[in-house]
Amino acid sequence: MTSFVPDLAHLRRPALLIEAARVGVVTYSRERTLRRHLGDLHHPASEAVLETLLEIENELNQMRRIGSAGYSPARHVDVVIAILGEVRLMHAAARKDQEKASGIEAFFSVTKASSASEIAGSSAGC
Repeated sequence: MTSFVPDLAHLRRPALLIEAARVGVVTYSRERTLRRHLGDLHHPASEAVLETLLEIENELNQMRRIGSAGYSPARHVDVVIAILGEVRLMHAAARKDQEKASGIEAFFSVTKASSASEIAGSSAGC
């Protein structure tokens, strides 16, 4: 996994929009939501999905700002929920990868030692 996780802190959106999305992200269903906004995709990569969702959200935000009759606040909230959900999934995957790489099993697999007594210079177990 690459390190593409957008900095969402720079986005300036109405507080009500963000608060609604924070409440809604708890029940985020990736398959259902992505099908609704992106069509029928089979196991899409989070990075590509996130880029597309950010583009959709930007278009919705432009519509909101100009007062377009086609603007849907409900859709806007739903897209922001999807963005937050995807970022959470990416962070969870990164944490999981980090846990795998930082565990004691990783240490022993690198050193090829299964006990302290097998480590060169160790006085443990003597």
